[in-house]
Amino acid sequence: MDFEAEVISGLPLLRRYARALTGDPAWADDLVQDTAERALVRHRAFRAGTNLRAWLFTILRHIYIDQLRARREIAVDEDAAPWRSLEAPRTEVDALVLRDVQEALYHLPVEQREVILLIGVEELTYQEASAVLGVPIGTVMSRLSRAREHMRILLAGEACPKSATLKVVRKTP
Repeated sequence: MDFEAEVISGLPLLRRYARALTGDPAWADDLVQDTAERALVRHRAFRAGTNLRAWLFTILRHIYIDQLRARREIAVDEDAAPWRSLEAPRTEVDALVLRDVQEALYHLPVEQREVILLIGVEELTYQEASAVLGVPIGTVMSRLSRAREHMRILLAGEACPKSATLKVVRKTP
């Protein structure tokens, strides 16, 4: 299979990841299109024999972060986010559970949501997720552990402890 065909075959996975990241189908489609375009234009940057899927996820994530910065948004964790008002079909219990999982997922900090999506949904290994996120494997494992615990608390309807989210502490000169 040639490079272009491999990129095209990865588009459904990219779209699923982009939709999970953004919660907005139009934005997700734009991210996927930008990712495919960048991958095809910069195909020489891809090292043969490495994981194309992880490389595409990395490109998508970088574009997503760039767009968040351009919008001056920290993340899509706001109360007005489109998925907050999505309704599951009332007749299907599975859909209600899925809605609860989706809502809990979007209550996670972005760092935790990214790692749980890459490992839990996209089935990347810890090493692949580490490469996509640009962090050590230990950080991936730690974020995943915190994300799973945070999800468990949210789905159980318990109050989240203050320690569930991390604060950024800056060193003063």
